[in-house]
Amino acid sequence: MTDRNRWTRREFLTVAGASLAGAALFSLNVDGNRSPSALTAEARAVEPVINPKTLEKPNLVIGYVPVNDCAPFAIAWKKGFCRKYGLNVKLNREASWATSRDGGIFGRLDALPVVSGAVTNARTGAEGARHAPLCAAMTIHRHGNAITMNRAMWESGLRPWQDYNGNLEAFSQDFHRYFSSLPCEKRIMAVVLSSAIYEYFVRYLIAAVGINPLEEFRIMVVPPPQMLVNMRIGAMQAYMVAEPWNTRAIKGNEGIGFTFAQGREIWRGHPDRVLAVQDSFIEENPKTYRSLVKAMIEACRYCSDPNHRQEVAQLVSERSFTGAKPKLTRPGITGLYNYGGFDDRQRIVNKPDETTIFFNLPSDLAAAEGNIAGNHSTFLWQSQSLWLMTQSAR
Repeated sequence: MTDRNRWTRREFLTVAGASLAGAALFSLNVDGNRSPSALTAEARAVEPVINPKTLEKPNLVIGYVPVNDCAPFAIAWKKGFCRKYGLNVKLNREASWATSRDGGIFGRLDALPVVSGAVTNARTGAEGARHAPLCAAMTIHRHGNAITMNRAMWESGLRPWQDYNGNLEAFSQDFHRYFSSLPCEKRIMAVVLSSAIYEYFVRYLIAAVGINPLEEFRIMVVPPPQMLVNMRIGAMQAYMVAEPWNTRAIKGNEGIGFTFAQGREIWRGHPDRVLAVQDSFIEENPKTYRSLVKAMIEACRYCSDPNHRQEVAQLVSERSFTGAKPKLTRPGITGLYNYGGFDDRQRIVNKPDETTIFFNLPSDLAAAEGNIAGNHSTFLWQSQSLWLMTQSAR
C-alpha cells in the first residue's frame, strides 16, 4: 500500500462516519416515515373538554393519503381538535388508497379516509372487493378531484369540458378520433382505486361517448403521487385523482397535460372521501367514536371557512402531508382553479365555495338537497350510496 492509500484510524473513522450520516440523510429523504411525529405547540395548548380516561380507546392510529383532502386530518392534528375531545391521535401516512383501506380492514388503522364507494363495496364484496364490515362515519369532503388528459390528447383536438359548452356530440367526435388512432393496448386511463367513485366516473365518461369501457379500455390503478411520472412515460393517456396532482400536470408546472374536467362537472355535490371505521370499533368504543366524529367535523368546519383556506393550503403543502408546493395545493382549496391548456387562452375558474366542499354547502346545492336545517357536506346520504351501487353493478 502506498502512502496515498494508507489511512490513519482517525481518517477512516471520520470518512466512515460521514458516509453513514449521508446514507442516513438519504434514507430519510426517500424512505423515511414522513408522518407527523409530535403535537404542535398549538395543539398542546388546547384544554380537553373530554377526559381521556372516560374514553374506551383514547389512543388512535388514523391513516391519510398525500392529497389535498388530508386537510381535515392535518388541521385536526395541528389545531388540537382531537386533543380537545380526549383523543391522542397518531397520523399515519399511507402510500396509496388501497393501503389505507386495507389498513382499516386488517386492523392496522383505527380510522381512515377511503375513496367514496369503497365502504359499500367492502360490505357487499362487490367487484371482487375484499369483504369487510367497514362503516362510513361521515363525508370528509365533496369534490376536490379532476380528470387530467395528456398533451397528445390536446394536440389531437380535445379540450376541457367547459370549452364544449355542453356539446357532448362534439366532445364524442374528438374523443373517438384520438382513441381510434391508438392500438387497443394503449387505450388506458388511470384511477387511484378500483371499485370506487373515480373508476365509476371514468367509466361513465367513456360510456357517454358510446364506447364500452369494459371491452375497449383498460383502467389501471396508480397511487396519487405516481400519476405524473406514469403519464410522462406514456403508461396512460388520462387519469383521475384528487388535487394537487391535476394542477401539477398543467402548463406552467410540469406541462404534461391539462385538466379536462373537475369531478363536480360530472356529478355536482358528489362525496369524494369518507371516514371509515370497522363496525366493531363503533360497538366496542362508542364514546371514542363520538369524540372522533366531533373532532373531524370541527376540522372540516375550520377548513370550510374562507378565512382559513390559505392557511389550510399552506399546511397540506408540508412534507408530512402532500409535500407539494403551495402554488399546487392552493387552487383546489381556495377555488381559483386553472384548467391549463397549450394555447394562449386563460381557463381560470373562481369557485371558492365548491371546488372542494369541506362543510358549508353552496346555497343552490343546499336547495337541491331540500334546504334541510343542519345539512352540511359531512352528512351521508343513502341516495349517494345507491348511485355508487348502480355504477358498481353497471
